[in-house]
Amino acid sequence: MAAQASEGQFDLVIIGSGPGGYVTAIRASQLGMKVAIVERELLGGICLNWGCIPTKALLKSGEVYEQLGHLADYGLSVEKRGFDFEAVVKRSRKVAAQLNSGVAFLMKKHKVEVVEGTARLEKGEGAPKVVVALKAGGSRTLTGKSVILATGARARTIPAIGLEPDGERVWTYREALAPKAAPKSLIVIGSGAIGIEFASFYRALGSEVTVVEALPRILPVEDEEVSKAAHKAFEKRGLKFRVPANVKKLTKTKSGVAVEIEADGKTETLGADVCIVAVGIVGNVENLGLEALGVKVERTHVVVDKHGSTGVPGLYAIGDVAGPPWLAHKASHEGVHCVEHIAGLKPTNIESPIPGCTYSTPQIASVGLTEAQAKEQGREPKVGRFPFRVNGKAIAAGETEGFVKTVFDGETGALIGAHMIGGEVTEMIQGFTLAMTLEATEAELQGAVFPHPTMSEAMHEASLDAYGMVLHI
Repeated sequence: MAAQASEGQFDLVIIGSGPGGYVTAIRASQLGMKVAIVERELLGGICLNWGCIPTKALLKSGEVYEQLGHLADYGLSVEKRGFDFEAVVKRSRKVAAQLNSGVAFLMKKHKVEVVEGTARLEKGEGAPKVVVALKAGGSRTLTGKSVILATGARARTIPAIGLEPDGERVWTYREALAPKAAPKSLIVIGSGAIGIEFASFYRALGSEVTVVEALPRILPVEDEEVSKAAHKAFEKRGLKFRVPANVKKLTKTKSGVAVEIEADGKTETLGADVCIVAVGIVGNVENLGLEALGVKVERTHVVVDKHGSTGVPGLYAIGDVAGPPWLAHKASHEGVHCVEHIAGLKPTNIESPIPGCTYSTPQIASVGLTEAQAKEQGREPKVGRFPFRVNGKAIAAGETEGFVKTVFDGETGALIGAHMIGGEVTEMIQGFTLAMTLEATEAELQGAVFPHPTMSEAMHEASLDAYGMVLHI
């Protein structure tokens, strides 16, 4: 941790050290600012310690374990297949701890002062003052020319119908990351990325998993074709779904939980050892003093302009607390934009396309408009598709499930959306994201040379297919 300054005056004070906060602090330091960052729990925030990173470690363990059951497909064999759940969780926590130490190193390297404690805003002469109740006891007041809120968000719960975590039978993502044992049966309420990732992980370890979704299809933010393909692929792996179904009540039983749902006008009760609540998130806006400052908050999120300004002089907000999409990379991008704006620079483009990823098996990744959204905007999209089942690398790797879908503007030829489901597509979506950022058209994508043999060739073929030039079908 960086040594404390003798006074509490800074160019910038950041509240929250998640991917939004700590990246913003680094960029501010690069711009010559004197920076302090306030963190009440662990450096790296929820994403690094209890979200993005440890979940991916768990998912990798689940993926490897599941693949062991298919060794014969590759001409391989082992005598015994099993897992040590405690070791699986321990590895996940070790990965998170390693990256937490990495953030501490980066703060020290960039001379960012880390103040451990809980922050509250009070009116100041310019930007609000930041009063910190220190972890070590006492308090400290920090003043900055600018203050950035990067306090993130937490899991949404619905106590009125029993969807409130108790750490034993009712979990949010936090409890689901480090339980003492894998449940034999599990109900996941919500089929967004968080719900689907945990459903995928626990199913890989053999748990009986049922996912309940209120909307007409799972992964509702994804392109409808991808959503349908994912549903089919997950059912093939043994996941069960109740879609659409509304949760009416959750009660705890002697052996676990009972979830009462309503679907097609009929009531049904589902039983399981544990229930994971994954019904969205709410912004961490409480106890910050926002009301007294006149900061506008809507649906638990701070209202900001395109530069992150709250309208209160010197006060900004970025990341999850400033609203959707609730993604770590969006928070980092907003933070860099915000601090460059504060520094008087021409900042990075805040409207750059933001990809979304779900790290299930199979993986799902997307960027830009879905086909339906393009049509809703009055466009006449040209759509291309290419399945991995005829891709050479996918066949060799045994990853033939899924496809790539491209959406081009029929008038201009611009790539306006891309949607993928299959093995490692989360590593490929950046190619389409870069293309959209550079405002590429079908001509650039069709003329680009893709290496062979790779699964990324499906991206090229989908771009060709949109214009009737697909080569390998």
